[in-house]
Amino acid sequence: MSSNKPNMKIIAYLKPHCGWSRGVRAVMAKYKLDFEDRDIWNDMNQRIEMVQKSGQELSPCVEINGHMLADVSGDEVENWMLAQGLVQRLQTSVDVPTDRGCSDEEHAAQRGEIPVQFKG
Repeated sequence: MSSNKPNMKIIAYLKPHCGWSRGVRAVMAKYKLDFEDRDIWNDMNQRIEMVQKSGQELSPCVEINGHMLADVSGDEVENWMLAQGLVQRLQTSVDVPTDRGCSDEEHAAQRGEIPVQFKG
């Protein structure tokens, strides 16, 4: 049985490399939910649309059946869907954190920076 309701429309405004965005994607995968993954990093039109719909600039933002969840973690999206009765709790674990952003090292790697290491 799929936990996805047939009339559930999900649009997720995400960055390709963000820890918060990976958390939202992991929750969608956990519940096998179909969603539109809109890249706000490489597509300025998607970013503008997100800001217009959410009223703010922070991401991720996830719109579910017309209800905007702004600046949310995967945990917050999951908890909202559970509270609305849109999904039933699964004990399945995911392979990425759903409640945090990237570490400084991850940010550096995404930007192609090589950390400087000093020898003592």
